[in-house]
Amino acid sequence: MNKKLSKILSITLPLAVGVFLIIYTYNQFTPAQLEEIKGYFKNADYFYIYLSLFVGLTGHIARAYRWKYTLAHIGYTSPFMVKFSAVCITYLMNMTVPRSGEVSRALVLKRYSNIPFDKAFGTIISERVVDLFLLLFCVAGTVILQFGTLKDYLSENIPYQNLIIYGICCAVLMGGAVLFYIYSKNKWLLKLKQKISGLMEGVLSVVKMPNKWPFLLLSLYIWFSYVLMFYITIFALPQTAQLSFGVVCVGFVIGSLAITFSNGGFGVYPAALAGVLGLYAVPKAAGTAFGWLTWASQTGMLVFLGALSFLILPLLYKRK
Repeated sequence: MNKKLSKILSITLPLAVGVFLIIYTYNQFTPAQLEEIKGYFKNADYFYIYLSLFVGLTGHIARAYRWKYTLAHIGYTSPFMVKFSAVCITYLMNMTVPRSGEVSRALVLKRYSNIPFDKAFGTIISERVVDLFLLLFCVAGTVILQFGTLKDYLSENIPYQNLIIYGICCAVLMGGAVLFYIYSKNKWLLKLKQKISGLMEGVLSVVKMPNKWPFLLLSLYIWFSYVLMFYITIFALPQTAQLSFGVVCVGFVIGSLAITFSNGGFGVYPAALAGVLGLYAVPKAAGTAFGWLTWASQTGMLVFLGALSFLILPLLYKRK
């Protein structure tokens, strides 16, 4: 019963948050501002939207091609179209049930390439850990690039004395958490340590595999394509075309986190982007329109590719 309830909540809660944010954001605008947002959609330069989608497509292709190296490392091969279709299905499934895409991806290889589920899933986990480190690298780079702006924003909105108190509290809590992690013998913590150890083993296996350099270069290109995809989109609207690369990085990181912790960013992505761009003097209506343009175009491409993959796989390949 608890498992069923947790599954239902994992689907409905992110959707409910997205719907709430859409309604809340909608109610914040006057009729004139809503007409302004419609104007942004009508007058947007969709050449840059299509160009960004093409760049994003090359990133998905690179992700499918990269997979062959981790599979080869454990002694398996699979046709490129099967791997590419599995990647596309992953994105589509993650929009319904969070993190279900990784399971679906391994099942596609099991069904059409006869690769054991646990083996395929292990390669996916190792890739995801590498992607996590690259996302953290993007976050750290963004903080460095925008440190001055973030510092000014915090100093203007939060009293200096409070910042010191918050910093001390965070340091104490972090130190306590580290000591607890090292010395505690709680069962749940021991299980967590085992999982972290397994993840680190997955990362080390990637570093040790024969074709690690092509794998790492493709990983870098995948994330470069994601950033470039987002950067190109800013030229679709005059109000965002002048944004600096540092601001683009902030928007990219916030958007990525919004997608990670929700059902594909539904409702959350546009609201988060509008809030971030507001810090850089982008009008709220323009920021909201930009968020919806970016999210809708990327989501539309993923839904199309995922649905197409479901259709063509049974036609091209027999089930094993």
